[in-house]
Amino acid sequence: MSALIVNDTLDFNNLKEYLEVTDGNLASHLKALEKEEYVAVTKSFIGRKPNTQYVVTKQGKQAFEEHITALEDLIKSQR
Repeated sequence: MSALIVNDTLDFNNLKEYLEVTDGNLASHLKALEKEEYVAVTKSFIGRKPNTQYVVTKQGKQAFEEHITALEDLIKSQR
């Protein structure tokens, strides 16, 4: 999610390179995020090659911000 938060959109291959994960690992995580409606998917072709773009939804951004806040609160409580 953090990679998508700081980028307007990323395609599958760029995400895979950025995160240094396998196709299967990335696909399963993206599928889970899509199921929760945290990311939106756009499929197209560039020439003859398929291209899948991912973007964070409003709901995904809110969930991510809530997660970061919870982590910050946890860290503060440990001091």
